[in-house]
Amino acid sequence: MPNRLIHASSPYLLQHAHNPVDWWEWGPEALARARAEDKPIFLSVGYGACHWCHVMAHESFEDPEIAAILNDHFISIKVDREERPDIDAIYMEALMAMTGSGGWPMSMFLTPDGEPFYGGTYFPPVERYGMPSFRRVLHSIIRSWREQRDQVNRTAAAMRRNLAYTAELKPQPGDLAPEILDAAFDSLVHLYDHYDGGFGSRPKFPQAMTLAFLLRQHMRTGDPAPLAMVEHTLRQMANGGIYDQLGGGFHRYSTDERWLIPHFEKMLYDNALLAQVYLYAWQITGKSFYRRIVEETLDYVLREMTHPLGGFFSTQDADSEGEEGRFFVWTPAEIKAVLGDAEGEIICRYFGVTEQGNFEGRNVLHVPEDLDALAQKPDMRPDFLPYLADVVAMARKRLFEAREKRVKPARDEKVLAAWNGLMMRTLAEAGGALDRADYIESARRNAAFILDHMQDASGRLFRSWKDGRAQFSAYLEDYADVAEGLIALYQVTFESRWLFQAERLLEVIHQHFWDDDQGAAFHTADDHEALIVRRKDFMDNAEPSGNSAYASAAIRLARLLDRPDLLDRAEVIFRFMRHRLPAQPSAFGHLLCALDMFLRPSREIAIIGDAEDPAQRVLHQTALRPFLPDAVLAGAAPEEAETLGRRIPLLAGRALVKGRPAAYVCQNFVCHLPITEADELINLL
Repeated sequence: MPNRLIHASSPYLLQHAHNPVDWWEWGPEALARARAEDKPIFLSVGYGACHWCHVMAHESFEDPEIAAILNDHFISIKVDREERPDIDAIYMEALMAMTGSGGWPMSMFLTPDGEPFYGGTYFPPVERYGMPSFRRVLHSIIRSWREQRDQVNRTAAAMRRNLAYTAELKPQPGDLAPEILDAAFDSLVHLYDHYDGGFGSRPKFPQAMTLAFLLRQHMRTGDPAPLAMVEHTLRQMANGGIYDQLGGGFHRYSTDERWLIPHFEKMLYDNALLAQVYLYAWQITGKSFYRRIVEETLDYVLREMTHPLGGFFSTQDADSEGEEGRFFVWTPAEIKAVLGDAEGEIICRYFGVTEQGNFEGRNVLHVPEDLDALAQKPDMRPDFLPYLADVVAMARKRLFEAREKRVKPARDEKVLAAWNGLMMRTLAEAGGALDRADYIESARRNAAFILDHMQDASGRLFRSWKDGRAQFSAYLEDYADVAEGLIALYQVTFESRWLFQAERLLEVIHQHFWDDDQGAAFHTADDHEALIVRRKDFMDNAEPSGNSAYASAAIRLARLLDRPDLLDRAEVIFRFMRHRLPAQPSAFGHLLCALDMFLRPSREIAIIGDAEDPAQRVLHQTALRPFLPDAVLAGAAPEEAETLGRRIPLLAGRALVKGRPAAYVCQNFVCHLPITEADELINLL
């Protein structure tokens, strides 16, 4: 007999629809039932690709005895954190305050009013790993609820007060100056792993936004150190097991400091942000290795994570056939069965595959040394290098084809606005820089999908779409990330509708999210369901915070549309975190990137010419090829420039030069003479 979750849209919730637990979805009905029955709430938060969420579900939520305890003494609520980031953020902050750490599955205990008083993550069904059993935790909560209610209520009330602090923050006075960026870089140097790349130890997360800031720091100062840190990290990750060596795309994180053994789920936002930073590295260095990773990652997304209508799916699971990583790991015998003994032996050496294995007796493919180093081995010869390169290319193709016959990990096919905005931006930027029309078309189809299927008649966005149904009011990051994607799409297509839609989304933020008293934006709209607190998010965790994405979009729109009011709003956001940016830079990677652009003198490029004119396309491609962290780009056909110039001042008064397409570049408030030749534009940029 299924429970209430059988009617949910979330694949994660549907995975629990046949549990014996009497699950509720989050909503007023569940809270009202808790009040009516005077029961505490057990809140379980997770997501579809979470391995330990599956483990706890199998061990505890499918157990009739544990289910009976939950059903008799609690109102049990299951939440998909990807659909409800507002709930996830509130209670994750509470969990971090209680225990000093967090993660998923998140297991929280609340009063009927939603106030947290105890929490944890994964609990085993019996005591192990030095952790209390879930049964023991439940009985302890039941006893406290019955016998120590006053203490429970005091703890819950104190936690509610603590959670309200972000709404009480105020902008900080003082200069916003490049010294903040320099201090942030100095802090990152101390956190950097000079041996394996990245930051911290195990588990190690690929902090793409922090790496993007380091690239900006290199471009701003000319210091080679931040670029070296990024290049080292990007190579270590792309050669490690965290990268799918056969199919492209990155897994969520590495369980070790060497990027070798991943948590195998693949997230759309990780691949959007990582492909973007590899793209920037290619634009700066021209090294083909980075371009290969960009294209393999984006090709993976288009091949395996794209809905026929143009939306992008959320995640690919870690598990298949009931085992974590089963789809991705190999034995020497499996490789030789596909490639034969001779070439199979070479590929085992190249991908570090051994009989003993590196993951539960099998092997996560990685590249312990480059082909150049392999060719120098005593049993090889340097002139083998072209042959080895051909063998590796052939083997990757054949092993991928063989792997496609395996049972694939499950895919969470809901489409999330914010994550789609991130991928839209990366595809647009990559399409422009790499001259990949298919990437631009995918970004265009994605933009049309969001605007056609994920907004209501009044222009308000929905958070999630699946199986033809859009639902859940969008959050700040949904509006801001989609706006960033639309701005990028405009700059590579010069189709003005995308730019004006981005401006409209920011106006929705101003109307429904902005704090007119203190500044910055709340995570939820003014007409959103009331929760125990209304938070402001500034920290860039696995994805950009809504406020940092807003600041980034606002700066670009301000320069494209001559909207100084948008710069004022962005400045307020920076002031909220002015003292924390240099002290905790890894928590504010995207906000630091936005501040870097805010502090740079603006550079505007306008290109006038018919989109079908080859000379216009050459100028446009020339402007898109390099990494220009200070630039915005506008363009129009000559007959449209004056009309569009009323809304896009960069285009006003611009025309062809002697009948030829022309580029107009303004820098440091000084405009250069129009340019009609690509080599002149290259020199100027």
